[in-house]
Amino acid sequence: MKTLSIKDIAALANVSITTVSFIINGKAKEKSISDGVIKKVEKIIAENGYKPNQTARSLRTGNSYTIGLLVEDISNSFFAKVARKIEDKAYSKGYKIIYSSTENNAEKAKDLIHLFKSRNLDAYIISPINGIEKEIEMLLNDNKPVIFFDRNLPAIQTNYVGVDHFKACYDAVEAFIKDGKRKIALITTDVKVDQIMERHNGYEAAISDGGLSYDENLVLKIPFKQTELQTISSIENLLLSREIDAVLFSTNYLTLSGLRAIKNIKRTVNSDFTVIGYDDHVAFELHSPEISTVQQPIEEIAESIINLILKELSSKVKPKKENIIFPATLILRSPN
Repeated sequence: MKTLSIKDIAALANVSITTVSFIINGKAKEKSISDGVIKKVEKIIAENGYKPNQTARSLRTGNSYTIGLLVEDISNSFFAKVARKIEDKAYSKGYKIIYSSTENNAEKAKDLIHLFKSRNLDAYIISPINGIEKEIEMLLNDNKPVIFFDRNLPAIQTNYVGVDHFKACYDAVEAFIKDGKRKIALITTDVKVDQIMERHNGYEAAISDGGLSYDENLVLKIPFKQTELQTISSIENLLLSREIDAVLFSTNYLTLSGLRAIKNIKRTVNSDFTVIGYDDHVAFELHSPEISTVQQPIEEIAESIINLILKELSSKVKPKKENIIFPATLILRSPN
């Protein structure tokens, strides 16, 4: 079956090619096209499954209807869930998403930004890292909307969507202390980005406010490039070398490695030894007992990102920059 062109649709509807183009591009009302003609053309399009040629449309409008998404690691459960939500919401608005992982490598991030730029993307959603400021400014100078999420570069004036990680970790440690825990470990990563440091600061503040002494030996900073087996071994060594009655993990991949380490050393999660992870995961619910967690509001994060992007894309004047910070939810599950 032949794929219909705009010319074919115009002939079937007995209208001009220009009229069909206006209807397809959402300008029918602006051009005072009658409801009858609109319905006639839309009926022909629906019956024949017409899809506009994206390349031609891009050349005509100057828009690619594509948004770039750069994250630390797309295989990470948190980023994968956010990306999926963003993709669904963007698609419903007529935009496609292309994405890649920076692996916390500034040079890779720069290369990807230049690659995305060469494809004339309409906007960018980025979980940034230090060292890519010039590339971000380049995009902003091209009048491309850039939304930061999960982490921020405060020196750059752009929209940001994030979570109050300080309070999230403070609340988690406070829950441990209320439960009688006194030897509380933090297992985190050595990546020097705001949201990781905020989690550490929240932990430290809650320890102090709870009347406990901060012990740096109870804080394990896992190198980002370390293999999973090395991470499991590091966690095992900490748990075997210290008297610990509670552990807060600052990411979900560290929580998963931690649960493997706990199993390896035959430690049991119970009322005497409790765990709180970060970002809920199906494994946390399947684990026996179920694992408590700090949950970021993925739906709300994705919704805010897309709304900010569309607001910028549709505005003739640059809207005021926004910082949207969501609270996280502490999900406490019984260890018994």
